[in-house]
Amino acid sequence: MAEPSFPTAPTPEALEHGDQLAPRFDANGLVAAIATHAETGEVLMLAWMNAEALSQTLATGEAHYFSRSRNELWRKGATSGQVQQVVEARIDCDQDAVWLKVRPQGDGGACHTGARSCFYRVIENGKLRAAP
Repeated sequence: MAEPSFPTAPTPEALEHGDQLAPRFDANGLVAAIATHAETGEVLMLAWMNAEALSQTLATGEAHYFSRSRNELWRKGATSGQVQQVVEARIDCDQDAVWLKVRPQGDGGACHTGARSCFYRVIENGKLRAAP
């Protein structure tokens, strides 16, 4: 199956203020994707999306990402049950980062470690400590 393609914005004005989705994927074909909890605003995770992941996310209403370590598309929660139902999808001003507001399913977590958020540690004086 061919990877979906998105248009290229013809001008900076169109990119930043137009109504056409024209993601600017990096040299590896990826954009950053931030997922936050739709109700609380808590940052849950940072992941990567290729064109197929973005297209599948928009088509299904469930978050799909691209695993750089496994070099493959994955639907969040396919094995863990931590499906992320997308409430709203946004893209930043220059269309190289996506923000998903999601409702976590399953146990409500987002991190492969079992934590609710992947950002469960605070950096203090060069050391890490767990924080809610």
